[in-house]
Amino acid sequence: MAVRQSPLEDLVAMPTSARVCDFLVIGAGIVGMSVARELALRQPGASVTVLEKEPTVGGHASGRNSGVIHAGFYYTADSLKARFTRDGNVALKAFCAARGLCINPCGKLVVARNEDELAVLELLLERADRNGVRLFRVTEAEAKAIEARVKTCGTALFSPDTASIDPLEVLGAMTDAAREAGVRVLTSTRYLGRENGGVRTSQGVHGARYVINAAGLYADKVARDFGFSKNHYLLPFKGLYLYADPSMPPLATNVYPVPNLANPFLGVHFTVTVDGRTKIGPTAIPCFWREQYGWFENFDAREFGEILLRELALFTGANFNFKGLAFEELRKQFRPHIVGLAGELASGIHPEQFRKWGRPGIRAQLVNAASHTLEMDFLIEHDNRSLHVLNAVSPAFTCSIPFAAHIVDTILSATR
Repeated sequence: MAVRQSPLEDLVAMPTSARVCDFLVIGAGIVGMSVARELALRQPGASVTVLEKEPTVGGHASGRNSGVIHAGFYYTADSLKARFTRDGNVALKAFCAARGLCINPCGKLVVARNEDELAVLELLLERADRNGVRLFRVTEAEAKAIEARVKTCGTALFSPDTASIDPLEVLGAMTDAAREAGVRVLTSTRYLGRENGGVRTSQGVHGARYVINAAGLYADKVARDFGFSKNHYLLPFKGLYLYADPSMPPLATNVYPVPNLANPFLGVHFTVTVDGRTKIGPTAIPCFWREQYGWFENFDAREFGEILLRELALFTGANFNFKGLAFEELRKQFRPHIVGLAGELASGIHPEQFRKWGRPGIRAQLVNAASHTLEMDFLIEHDNRSLHVLNAVSPAFTCSIPFAAHIVDTILSATR
């Protein structure tokens, strides 16, 4: 398909020193890199450039991902997440196999802590059936045959297609694949604003016939420069994982609780990493600025004021229990509490077995400003000049390959 040319006035207004490409992607996370690769493969001869503000890829959400390849049974059949998780599970495993990357096919148990949760297990089975995803009801004895320490109320669900990977290894391989397809990746190049037919960066002006915003935590701010994200804003939530000591025998499979389907967080669970280690988490602690990985790391006074006001408004005006969620998540940063929650899912779990916190990650969760609700599905906005990935939270890593194909379909349709 032909790439739509920029209006003449934009090209005239562009500084003569600007570098012009056909497609300019902002953000070198897994979604940005997958989109860039897909564009290069499907538009031979088109120039594709990716801008990344950090010196290397993987500095933020994608590089700090939990490393779980999800199966796709949590989501309603009419959602993008349902379709892309199912297809992404297959596509990402195939990508890893083709590139010789490590995969741990450990599966996942979803356990019920009490009888009230059994109805949700049935709902998840129905969703799995509608989504075309393998998910099996197992007895308590069958669950214990998979992992002897697991605790469940009579029955559980087993997902054989859930697996674990190393997210940094996968992102590095996707970056290599994009470069092999002809994509130019520019690191240490920070987006500073829109500039006529392109963008201003810390390394000068970059012209573009089409801009793709995959900026993660800053996607809403970039989108507003282009006239989008008028009814949404991003809130950052910090995810922490606590690793088991090497002396603790690792679990054989991931063990998750029955989720609260009213919000997009899956609760504290056991994750088995690609190399067989066990970790518990994550938290979903509201942050006060976008890259608040530590107590005062990357402090930004303007973001602090902006996000604090939004969170205070959600305390009283949200259509979900933000206040209760915030206080419960804050408690999870204390080891005895988070280990106690994990101990509801498996026996023989004690705080002294979990001493090392992992590298924190931050979830860029989109909020609908009109309804004061959390957006549950992926969300993009676009026109014939730019596309903006506003909500690409978990399981976006799993979904990245088919999600990228969907984004490229949208772009090529808009630029005909």
